[in-house]
Amino acid sequence: MITVDTRRFLADLDHLRTIGTYRTGVHRPTFGAEDMESRRWLLAEMDALGLDARMDGIGNLLGRHRGSGPRLLVGSHIETQDRAGWLDGALGVTAALALARAGLPVDVGVYADEEGHWGNMLGSRSLVGDLDDAEIDAARDRDGVPLRDALARAGLVGLPRMALEPGRYRGALEIHIEQGTQLERRDQRIGVVTGIVGLRAFLITFEGQQDHTGGTTMAERRDAALSAVRLLAAIDAEFPKVCGDHSVWTAGRIVVEPNQPAVIPGRCEVSFSFRDLSDAVLDRMEACLRALVRESDRRERCPATIEAVARLKPEPCDPGIVAAFEGAADALCPGAWRRMQSGALHDSQVLASRLPVGMLFVPSIGGISHHWTEDTTREDLELGCRVMAAAAERLLG
Repeated sequence: MITVDTRRFLADLDHLRTIGTYRTGVHRPTFGAEDMESRRWLLAEMDALGLDARMDGIGNLLGRHRGSGPRLLVGSHIETQDRAGWLDGALGVTAALALARAGLPVDVGVYADEEGHWGNMLGSRSLVGDLDDAEIDAARDRDGVPLRDALARAGLVGLPRMALEPGRYRGALEIHIEQGTQLERRDQRIGVVTGIVGLRAFLITFEGQQDHTGGTTMAERRDAALSAVRLLAAIDAEFPKVCGDHSVWTAGRIVVEPNQPAVIPGRCEVSFSFRDLSDAVLDRMEACLRALVRESDRRERCPATIEAVARLKPEPCDPGIVAAFEGAADALCPGAWRRMQSGALHDSQVLASRLPVGMLFVPSIGGISHHWTEDTTREDLELGCRVMAAAAERLLG
C-alpha cells in the first residue's frame, strides 16, 4: 500500500488555517484577499510538486499530472462561508496534494465558489461546460456587487476558463467532513458516500400592505409576514406526509420589508429549499409545496408567488469507486466505517455529469459545520487521507 506523508498533509491544513483566521475557524469569502492568497499558495505548492498548475478566469485551479496513463481528478474548494470552519473544502484540497506528493497520478482540482457567494457552484459548473457568460454577467453577491467586478479585483480578467479534458480521468474523488453526526453517534471513523442528495430551491414572495401598527385595525390588515409564517407552518405540517426517510427542508432566509417595529410588513420574501436522494420524493415535495402556495393564495389577503431558483438532481456515486473506498476502509479501519448518503451538496455532484465520482467522509465533532467551531480529530483526518490514497491506488491498478 502506498505511503502518504500525513504529517505534511496536516501541516498544509494548518497553514491554510492561518489565511483568513477567525477565532478557531476561517473567514475566506470567494475572491476576497484571503481567498486569492490561498489560491496563490496552492499554485506554488503544485508547481513545487512538478504539476502543470494553472488558475482560470473563474478562479479554478488545476494542477495536472505530467505523466502518461490513467489519472484521477482529486480535490474540493478552498473558500469558506462567513466566519466558518477550517476544514470544509480545505480538507479535500490538501488531501489531493498529499496524494500527488505520494507519487499517485492525480490532477489536483480546486473548484471556485462551491459555497455560493456568487452563484450555484460556479467553478465546477464552468469545468463541465454548464456556465455561460450571460450568467457570469448577471451574477451578484448578496450586497449587489457584480461578479465581473469581483473577478477584476482578483486579477482574473482575461484568463481563459478551463474545461475537463474528455477521456483523461478514471473518475473524480473528494474527501470531506461529514457535516453531521451519523459517524460520531455510531463511533465510526469513515463514511463511504453512496449518493449525493438533490436540491430544489424556491423564492416565495408575499405582497401585502405596509401600514401603521397602531392605526390599522386587525380586520383591515394585509400583513405579509403573517401570511409567510402561516404558509411555513402548513409546510411543516404537510411535508411529513410526502417526504422520504431522510428528506430535509429549510426556510433559510426570510426578508421582511420594511422590517421596522412600528410598521406592518408590506412584503415578505422566503428562500425555501428541500433535499432528498430520490427524484420521486422531490417531485412529491414540490407538488405539495405548490399546492400549499395555491391554498395560501386562496385563503390569505396577501397574494403569494413562487419562483424556482435552483435545481440539482440527486447523483449516485460510481459503484466501482464506492467498492474501492470500501476495500480501503476495510483494510485500514475494519468495522469502523459505514455506507451513507451525503445530505450536503458538493462539487462532485456537478462533476458527476461528466465523470464517475466518489466521496469519503470523516466525522465532524458534534456534527458542527459552517461555523468557526467546526473540527475533526487529527487522527481521523490522517486516517481519511490514508483511505483516500489506498482507494486511489486500487482504482489506478
